[in-house]
Amino acid sequence: EQLGDRVLATVLFSDIVGSTQILERLGDHAWTNVLREHNQRIRAVIDRFRGREMGATGDGFLALFDGAARAVRAGALMDAAVAELGIRVRVGLHTTEVEIAGGQPRGLGVHTAARIAALAGSGEVLVSTTTRDLVDGSGFSFGSRGEYELKGLSGARTVYALRQ
Repeated sequence: EQLGDRVLATVLFSDIVGSTQILERLGDHAWTNVLREHNQRIRAVIDRFRGREMGATGDGFLALFDGAARAVRAGALMDAAVAELGIRVRVGLHTTEVEIAGGQPRGLGVHTAARIAALAGSGEVLVSTTTRDLVDGSGFSFGSRGEYELKGLSGARTVYALRQ
Protein backbone atom coordinates (compact mmCIF):
# COMPACT_ATOMS: atom_id res chain seq x y z
CA GLU A 1 0.00 0.00 0.00
CA GLN A 2 1.18 3.47 -0.84
CA LEU A 3 0.68 6.57 1.23
CA GLY A 4 -2.88 7.71 0.76
CA ASP A 5 -4.45 4.34 -0.10
CA ARG A 6 -8.05 4.12 1.00
CA VAL A 7 -9.64 0.77 1.75
CA LEU A 8 -13.10 -0.26 2.85
CA ALA A 9 -12.69 -2.09 6.14
CA THR A 10 -14.39 -3.00 9.35
CA VAL A 11 -12.26 -1.55 12.11
CA LEU A 12 -12.18 -3.57 15.34
CA PHE A 13 -10.87 -2.34 18.66
CA SER A 14 -10.61 -4.65 21.65
CA ASP A 15 -9.61 -3.68 25.16
CA ILE A 16 -9.17 -5.50 28.46
CA VAL A 17 -11.74 -4.27 30.96
CA GLY A 18 -10.23 -2.96 34.21
CA SER A 19 -6.65 -3.71 33.19
CA THR A 20 -5.06 -1.30 35.67
CA GLN A 21 -6.96 -2.84 38.58
CA ILE A 22 -6.01 -6.33 37.43
CA LEU A 23 -2.36 -5.30 37.13
CA GLU A 24 -2.46 -3.88 40.65
CA ARG A 25 -4.06 -7.07 42.00
CA LEU A 26 -1.75 -9.50 40.17
CA GLY A 27 1.53 -7.62 40.20
CA ASP A 28 3.85 -6.99 37.29
CA HIS A 29 5.14 -10.53 36.71
CA ALA A 30 1.77 -12.30 36.75
CA TRP A 31 0.20 -9.50 34.67
CA THR A 32 2.91 -9.89 32.04
CA ASN A 33 2.05 -13.58 31.73
CA VAL A 34 -1.70 -12.89 31.51
CA LEU A 35 -1.12 -10.18 28.91
CA ARG A 36 1.12 -12.45 26.81
CA GLU A 37 -1.53 -15.19 26.82
CA HIS A 38 -4.28 -12.64 26.06
CA ASN A 39 -2.29 -11.37 23.09
CA GLN A 40 -1.79 -14.88 21.70
CA ARG A 41 -5.47 -15.74 22.03
CA ILE A 42 -6.77 -12.49 20.54
CA ARG A 43 -4.31 -12.78 17.64
CA ALA A 44 -5.56 -16.32 17.01
CA VAL A 45 -9.15 -15.04 16.79
CA ILE A 46 -8.12 -12.21 14.45
CA ASP A 47 -6.24 -14.69 12.24
CA ARG A 48 -9.09 -17.22 12.25
CA PHE A 49 -11.42 -14.64 10.70
CA ARG A 50 -8.80 -13.30 8.26
CA GLY A 51 -8.35 -10.00 10.05
CA ARG A 52 -5.23 -7.94 9.87
CA GLU A 53 -3.65 -6.86 13.13
CA MET A 54 -2.73 -3.21 12.77
CA GLY A 55 -1.54 -2.50 16.27
CA ALA A 56 -1.49 -3.67 19.84
CA THR A 57 -1.97 -1.16 22.61
CA GLY A 58 -0.90 -1.96 26.14
CA ASP A 59 -4.02 -4.05 26.69
CA GLY A 60 -5.90 -4.15 23.42
CA PHE A 61 -5.83 -4.56 19.68
CA LEU A 62 -6.67 -2.68 16.51
CA ALA A 63 -7.50 -4.92 13.56
CA LEU A 64 -8.98 -4.46 10.10
CA PHE A 65 -11.28 -6.93 8.36
CA ASP A 66 -12.36 -6.86 4.73
CA GLY A 67 -15.69 -8.43 5.67
CA ALA A 68 -18.03 -6.99 8.29
CA ALA A 69 -19.56 -10.37 9.19
CA ARG A 70 -16.13 -11.91 9.85
CA ALA A 71 -15.23 -8.93 12.02
CA VAL A 72 -18.41 -9.30 14.08
CA ARG A 73 -17.79 -13.05 14.45
CA ALA A 74 -14.24 -12.33 15.62
CA GLY A 75 -15.47 -9.76 18.11
CA ALA A 76 -18.08 -12.19 19.39
CA LEU A 77 -15.43 -14.79 20.26
CA MET A 78 -12.82 -12.55 21.86
CA ASP A 79 -14.24 -12.41 25.38
CA ALA A 80 -14.73 -16.18 25.54
CA ALA A 81 -11.20 -16.71 24.22
CA VAL A 82 -9.69 -14.98 27.26
CA ALA A 83 -12.29 -15.71 29.96
CA GLU A 84 -10.31 -18.51 31.61
CA LEU A 85 -7.47 -16.03 32.16
CA GLY A 86 -9.73 -14.18 34.58
CA ILE A 87 -10.09 -11.15 32.34
CA ARG A 88 -12.86 -9.68 30.20
CA VAL A 89 -12.63 -7.70 26.99
CA ARG A 90 -14.85 -5.14 25.31
CA VAL A 91 -15.04 -4.73 21.54
CA GLY A 92 -16.14 -1.95 19.22
CA LEU A 93 -16.59 -2.13 15.44
CA HIS A 94 -17.24 0.36 12.67
CA THR A 95 -17.18 -0.16 8.90
CA THR A 96 -15.79 2.69 6.84
CA GLU A 97 -13.19 3.75 4.33
CA VAL A 98 -9.83 3.88 6.06
CA GLU A 99 -6.75 5.77 4.95
CA ILE A 100 -3.60 3.66 5.12
CA ALA A 101 -0.55 5.82 5.81
CA GLY A 102 2.81 4.38 6.77
CA GLY A 103 1.20 0.96 7.05
CA GLN A 104 -1.25 2.21 9.68
CA PRO A 105 -4.97 2.92 9.41
CA ARG A 106 -5.91 6.55 9.89
CA GLY A 107 -8.96 8.73 9.70
CA LEU A 108 -12.29 9.49 11.25
CA GLY A 109 -13.53 5.91 10.95
CA VAL A 110 -10.70 4.61 13.12
CA HIS A 111 -11.55 7.17 15.80
CA THR A 112 -15.22 6.26 15.53
CA ALA A 113 -14.48 2.57 16.16
CA ALA A 114 -12.29 3.46 19.15
CA ARG A 115 -15.04 5.62 20.65
CA ILE A 116 -17.61 2.85 20.15
CA ALA A 117 -15.29 0.36 21.89
CA ALA A 118 -14.91 2.75 24.82
CA LEU A 119 -18.70 2.61 25.36
CA ALA A 120 -18.78 -1.19 25.56
CA GLY A 121 -19.21 -2.94 28.86
CA SER A 122 -17.47 -6.06 30.09
CA GLY A 123 -17.78 -8.83 27.49
CA GLU A 124 -19.81 -6.61 25.19
CA VAL A 125 -19.49 -6.14 21.42
CA LEU A 126 -20.81 -2.80 20.15
CA VAL A 127 -21.19 -1.88 16.49
CA SER A 128 -22.06 1.19 14.46
CA THR A 129 -25.21 1.48 12.38
CA THR A 130 -23.13 0.95 9.24
CA THR A 131 -21.69 -2.34 10.50
CA ARG A 132 -25.08 -3.54 11.73
CA ASP A 133 -26.68 -2.78 8.36
CA LEU A 134 -23.92 -4.55 6.43
CA VAL A 135 -24.34 -7.80 8.36
CA ASP A 136 -28.13 -7.85 8.07
CA GLY A 137 -29.08 -11.36 6.99
CA SER A 138 -25.92 -12.93 8.45
CA GLY A 139 -27.68 -14.38 11.49
CA PHE A 140 -26.69 -11.75 14.05
CA SER A 141 -29.08 -10.09 16.46
CA PHE A 142 -28.50 -6.59 17.81
CA GLY A 143 -30.19 -4.37 20.35
CA SER A 144 -29.97 -0.61 20.30
CA ARG A 145 -27.86 0.88 23.08
CA GLY A 146 -29.18 4.33 22.19
CA GLU A 147 -27.69 7.45 20.68
CA TYR A 148 -24.36 8.78 21.89
CA GLU A 149 -22.25 11.83 21.30
CA LEU A 150 -18.91 10.17 20.64
CA LYS A 151 -16.03 12.12 22.15
CA GLY A 152 -14.50 14.47 19.61
CA LEU A 153 -17.04 13.63 16.89
CA SER A 154 -19.97 15.82 15.89
CA GLY A 155 -23.52 14.52 15.93
CA ALA A 156 -25.18 11.70 17.82
CA ARG A 157 -24.59 8.13 16.63
CA THR A 158 -26.72 5.10 17.36
CA VAL A 159 -24.75 2.20 18.77
CA TYR A 160 -25.90 -1.43 18.78
CA ALA A 161 -24.98 -4.31 21.10
CA LEU A 162 -24.50 -7.79 19.67
CA ARG A 163 -26.85 -10.26 21.36
CA GLN A 164 -24.95 -13.44 22.12
